[in-house]
Amino acid sequence: MATFRLRHFSSPPTLQSIAPVRLLRFLDPFREFFSARGYDLPPLGSHDDLDYARLVQVFMSPDETTPPQLVDALYLVDEMSTPDDMNDLLEAAAHLPLDPDPDHSPADVAVQVWLLDSRILERKHAEKFLKRPKSFEYFQSLRDEPPEFAMPAPATLSDLECELDDWFEKKKRGRNSRVFIYEQGNDVAILVRHGEPYKREESQDGADVSSVCYRPIKYDVVVYDQRLGELRINAQLVGEKKLYCEQFGKHFFDDENCFPGKDKYTLEPLREYGVDSLACGDIEGLESIVLVEAGFFWGGAYRANDVKKADDVYADLAQRQRQLPEGGRIFRAVFRVKFADSNTPRSVTIKPSNVANYTRDSDATLIEQWLELRGFIVHPPRESENEPVTQALAGS
Repeated sequence: MATFRLRHFSSPPTLQSIAPVRLLRFLDPFREFFSARGYDLPPLGSHDDLDYARLVQVFMSPDETTPPQLVDALYLVDEMSTPDDMNDLLEAAAHLPLDPDPDHSPADVAVQVWLLDSRILERKHAEKFLKRPKSFEYFQSLRDEPPEFAMPAPATLSDLECELDDWFEKKKRGRNSRVFIYEQGNDVAILVRHGEPYKREESQDGADVSSVCYRPIKYDVVVYDQRLGELRINAQLVGEKKLYCEQFGKHFFDDENCFPGKDKYTLEPLREYGVDSLACGDIEGLESIVLVEAGFFWGGAYRANDVKKADDVYADLAQRQRQLPEGGRIFRAVFRVKFADSNTPRSVTIKPSNVANYTRDSDATLIEQWLELRGFIVHPPRESENEPVTQALAGS
């Protein structure tokens, strides 16, 4: 929630499409707030007409007195008030005693699910953030074998959320974070919903100018790869990434130092093996990989860098009887990847030491296999590999 703008609940007709008895139940916990804003909600069970225009006015002008729980509820229900989301909610909430009337609007269904089990609506809303393109930083475990993941007990999840809240509160981002976990084959996707710094924006209603106050919501994505034993993290702050490495290691694997955050990628195979580094015939699901961009950092007083771009960098170099430059650090490479499941190639960007950008998050599994086999992944010394060195030093 970058800004507090309601797409559906800003329209009186949308509110009118919700059964009045349900809309009143949804708003009833905040009755005192509405009274303080100059509108007395009708009593529960009454047949008095709701003032939908007045409700919209209150919804669209939150201030310091607006209960955070109301802002969260409005935002989440509003976000899930679309026809596609209605279908997802009906499927996820099939076990709940929903009103059997077939003529419900998406907003009415969203309110019903919220009233019966708000966790279902929160979880389905969070799932939407798993489907967006992501840029990840990777943090490997140093254990000899990938740590085994087990779905945490509710008490463990609650303890984790409390420790995250402590950090977010210190960073002026409020409390009440939520963690959602989704098992997806070898991957365990973890969504962290948390607040951002409080926002105050000017708003205008006719000739009146006032302030709209709210705390934006942000979703961070953390994926644990059970095959490789590593976390890949999409989060804005360096401190957040360190927080997730420590807290997920602590609560999921009993070791807050499980993911120390060492370098993962190198692009030197592009220089060492040339076009052979792009071979992918041994990976089912990949048809071809073409290098279309490579960036070189030369440094110096002016921090010189240049970028080589072509529809096929290696083919262009071969035609002109050239090679990639021997000097300079390769700081970025962009690949055009043809996947077996699509007629259209997709882009993959690798930026050492820890950043990978995918057009689709689901592309990561196959690309990681290719990167591993072609030497683009740096393997730090494992714990057992360090033992002989330690013993040799101790005996010297």
